[in-house]
Amino acid sequence: MAHDAALFLARHKIDGVATSEFADAWRRRYGPAMEEVRSGRRAFVRLDVLHRENLLAVLGDYGVDAASIPAEEVDGLNLAWHRLDPWPDSLSGLTRLKATRIIAPLSNGNIVLMLDMAKRAGIPWDAILGAEVVQAYKPMPEAYLRTADVLGLRPEQMCLVAAHNSDLAAARQCGYKTAFVARPTEHGPGQTTDLKAEADWDVIARDFNDLADKVGA
Repeated sequence: MAHDAALFLARHKIDGVATSEFADAWRRRYGPAMEEVRSGRRAFVRLDVLHRENLLAVLGDYGVDAASIPAEEVDGLNLAWHRLDPWPDSLSGLTRLKATRIIAPLSNGNIVLMLDMAKRAGIPWDAILGAEVVQAYKPMPEAYLRTADVLGLRPEQMCLVAAHNSDLAAARQCGYKTAFVARPTEHGPGQTTDLKAEADWDVIARDFNDLADKVGA
């Protein structure tokens, strides 16, 4: 995402803005924007909509008149979320897990966002589930419970795999099994959260191949 932001800022001659700072400022609006939906103050909208609104707000924060930038250029940068690269272990680990299990993202990302990422990277999902399917953002219980229902499964038959301890805690409260895979550089070199498992999750793994080993896939 930072790479796309750097090209956008340079193309529109937006000077004096550090690319990483801009990307971080954009991402920081992610949680508060979803909270407007979770709280009921706003009807559900897909994450692409929230990301675009957040992008316009961040441009304004940096003194950029977003109205002066063609809408298709804003849309193009917003699609950077659709072009994120997978972690190096993801494809091999998920392929192993897929052989014996149903694998699907329970993501706050909307369907086309997850679909574009999967097609670009070759991620072998069996289905794409999560917020847009169930009309609820994690960590609302509905996000986990309705996802299990979509698959015709009980929560205790599900396992959430995540790099975020708070996500796992919410899933466990809904009856899910839990697996923690550390991603200590997800937020860049200054990351201070989710550096390690903070509870006795059912499985704690170094990466997706280690996870596959530990569950016998």
